[in-house]
Amino acid sequence: MNKRMIQQAQELQAKLAKAQQELAEATVEATAGGGAVTVIVTGQQQVKSIKISPEAINPDDAEMLEDLVLAAVNEAIAKSQELAAERMSQATGGLKIPGLT
Repeated sequence: MNKRMIQQAQELQAKLAKAQQELAEATVEATAGGGAVTVIVTGQQQVKSIKISPEAINPDDAEMLEDLVLAAVNEAIAKSQELAAERMSQATGGLKIPGLT
């Protein structure tokens, strides 16, 4: 490798490390049931919090609450994956690198 390629690789590595740090700090939010369930997920697809409004808690219909939680978690993870793909694309300048989101 020539010196220029090594420098470019180091710059890309620094950009990717910065993007990963930003994703660890970034959050996305999703709700279900008109706000009955709110889920916050980091840019690294880690669930940070789940909030359930008291009105959504019905001991006679636990299945409905389970469905709301599932829907909110899935939406939050999808949003987080979109954010990660966007940030990684920005870091790589649109360059497709196998193994990166």
